Amino acid sequence: MFQLTDEARAFLSEPRFAVVATINKDGSPQQTVVWYELRGDRVMMNTLAGRLKERNLGRDPRLSFSVEDGYRYITLTGRAELVYEDETAKADMRALSIRYQGEEEGAQRFENVFSKQARVSIYMTIENGQLYGFE
Repeated sequence: MFQLTDEARAFLSEPRFAVVATINKDGSPQQTVVWYELRGDRVMMNTLAGRLKERNLGRDPRLSFSVEDGYRYITLTGRAELVYEDETAKADMRALSIRYQGEEEGAQRFENVFSKQARVSIYMTIENGQLYGFE
């Protein structure tokens, strides 16, 4: 199994945007910019139920995840577990909203928007990766 370095973990712990690629029915790639949080050796993401990435991952759990900052980047590949349990999915979305928008604005946006939606958590188990620009 691929192991992230401490420097790569620190990079991913900052609230950056990631690009996630899933596989469409016809085999073509589908990409989406997402919020994420590294949790141990898994990456947590969240999506609105019914979106294409959720449907793609339900059919084929393979995905690619990439975060860049200039000439430093991390690309990870792995498999997704979809979690539909409402309490878990909403707690994850609340955590992401606060991570990216700050305590007050994130909590407010969660209450006003995300808490009223059917959400799905995506937990990516990291199988492989590439680090560029890290020692």
